[in-house]
Amino acid sequence: MEIKNFIPGSDEKINQLLRFTAEVDKMTGIFRRTMLLDKSRHENDAEHSWHIALMCMLFKDYAPAGCDVSRACRMCLVHDLVEIYAGDTFAYDPKANEDKEKREKLAADKLFSELPENLSKEFRALWEEFDEMKTPDSRYAAAMDRIQPYLHNTLTDGHTWCEGKPTIEMVNKRIGPALETIPELKDWYDKNIENAVEKGWLKR
Repeated sequence: MEIKNFIPGSDEKINQLLRFTAEVDKMTGIFRRTMLLDKSRHENDAEHSWHIALMCMLFKDYAPAGCDVSRACRMCLVHDLVEIYAGDTFAYDPKANEDKEKREKLAADKLFSELPENLSKEFRALWEEFDEMKTPDSRYAAAMDRIQPYLHNTLTDGHTWCEGKPTIEMVNKRIGPALETIPELKDWYDKNIENAVEKGWLKR
């Protein structure tokens, strides 16, 4: 990993960590389809990751049994790092999702190999666990990842729904794991789906 103007010190591990820190700053330049709530621009990956990590702390009383909330927060911060190289894949773009797994695996191979071995294994394991959504930690983290853009859509006139034109079935499928993990969200979710239909943001 070559970072322009980086002057290394004598401790190579410190150099690795500093270079990686500089490299992941690229997340601020990876833009998602989700709009900021003030509608001034699209959010970037760094903002999204911070937001859902904070949500992990906010919703901790609704975490599933056996969930380590602090570990789920770490998972949220790591889960989109690979998009530095793989790019963001819009959830409602079937074609773009066809090779998403392959692109992100190659990106993970490249990115996490730049870390010291112990951190490389830790970050890779967190990233893989998040994607699999099989453990309480990963299900909770993934719930935050799906609730946040849904919330933004309800508050930005259905921006990404109007842009991507997903069906209600696609939206329901996307949010499904979050509602299974935190069923208390169902009433809020249903009321906002009805509002989205009434406003014309989503079609039945």
